Amino acid sequence: MAKIIAYDLGTGGIKASLFNERGESLASSFQRYETAYPHDLWCEQKPMDWWNGVCVCTKELLEKSGAKPGEIDCAALSGHSIVTVPIGKNGELLAESVPIWCDMRATDVPGDFFREIRYEDWYMTTGNGDPPESYSLFKLMWMKKHQPELFNKTVFVLGSKDFINYRLTGARATDPSYAASFGVFNLKKWAYEDRFFTAAGIGRALFADIIPSDARVGAVTAEAAKQTGLLEGTPVACGGVDNMCMALGACGIGEGKVYTSLGSSSWIAVTTREPILDIETLPFVYAHAVPGYYTSAVSIFSAGNSFRWVHDELLKDVLPVETRFDRMNEMAARVPEGSNGILFNPTLAGGSAQEKSPNTHGSFYGLSLGTTREDLVRASMEGVCFALRYVLDILKKHTNLAGRQMLLCGGGSKSALWRQMFADIYRMEILKTNIDQDAASLGAGALAANAQGIFKGYDMIESFHKTEAVEKPRPGQSEKYEALYAVYREWSESLAWIGDKMQKLHARGIW
Repeated sequence: MAKIIAYDLGTGGIKASLFNERGESLASSFQRYETAYPHDLWCEQKPMDWWNGVCVCTKELLEKSGAKPGEIDCAALSGHSIVTVPIGKNGELLAESVPIWCDMRATDVPGDFFREIRYEDWYMTTGNGDPPESYSLFKLMWMKKHQPELFNKTVFVLGSKDFINYRLTGARATDPSYAASFGVFNLKKWAYEDRFFTAAGIGRALFADIIPSDARVGAVTAEAAKQTGLLEGTPVACGGVDNMCMALGACGIGEGKVYTSLGSSSWIAVTTREPILDIETLPFVYAHAVPGYYTSAVSIFSAGNSFRWVHDELLKDVLPVETRFDRMNEMAARVPEGSNGILFNPTLAGGSAQEKSPNTHGSFYGLSLGTTREDLVRASMEGVCFALRYVLDILKKHTNLAGRQMLLCGGGSKSALWRQMFADIYRMEILKTNIDQDAASLGAGALAANAQGIFKGYDMIESFHKTEAVEKPRPGQSEKYEALYAVYREWSESLAWIGDKMQKLHARGIW
């Protein structure tokens, strides 16, 4: 039976999974790596940490599974988006650390671009709904302005998964889904938009050529084989951006397929034949694995990260790290709906494009001398649900999700208590399957299987999912949450207003 290795290169670490042709996970391995925050608005990772993670995970995966290197038919990656890794003339990595998707340092350069190109024109062409400074084009404009020596040495740049492909095969390429995060991709044409390069003063040659996500990008080189334990010559598929790979692994291909990813950050994505573009609410859009399909999404920047923060800052001294999430679920289960009047806004990493202001920050409301740790834990879980309910309502304005189940993916889907909160607050049935945290890996694996001719399309993905639980909205609890949600929305809008005021004070050096 065919065997495929899929890598899910995420913000918190890399997961390697070994699948067979029935979509069954035979083994997995995970390596964490760090994100550095050297200055305000800067978020960096080391590309060699990604590569070292690939090497360690691959060897461990082969050892765990007992699979021989020669039994691996193909490999592919899912990778976090909006990354620009600078490569020099001899193929060398030019920067030890690089800005990742959440890096917002390039605030001083979008104005130059938008004097040439109207923002609405750019957004409606690219579907890049997050703040412009997060996208690769503006990161390069910032590099050119503030790090000219590095910029002048850069011959080309690569996205996260494309850098790993380059290390594995020596081939320089990207795919439509990842190219859609560069700030220069025309969604309708499925090609780069030359006038955006001209307006930015950035050469088109810096960006890799685009090939299909399920095309073979190359084969594992002798050097990469030595470092990873793979067999020299093992085929590698181009792969895709994490959002698209998760959509593919979670739902396959089809109009209206929808899921919620509940990880460090969180998003809700729907597959459609037309990109969902709206200049008011700014959904972000990626090209899908199959031409003619798109995955359109809305997000919050901090979900699982906010839940983890509650532990690390409020509970670390009383709850061991190893069992923290189970223990926190037990604490939350002892508190009724509404957390005894406590609300939590999870926006600890700033507001996404769908929120009222990027200056929105996290907050608790309703604290009193009677407030308990249990109240705070439950409120943090409900707050994530409320924040995602708001962005779900945005999607519902643009596509018909009536009567659909919401598939919940990611680490948070393990909690039955959290799934029930989502069902009551979304007012939708919440579905959990065996795929769970493997959706992005499965999507990458499906791309590899198609690259090798093991699969003929993506219709079989749905059959790989086995239902493990379905939570249904409970009428009485849903009505309580609906009343609380209305207050949550008003409160969140006031937090956006306060955040803007505080940012002005920060700019003046008040704090």
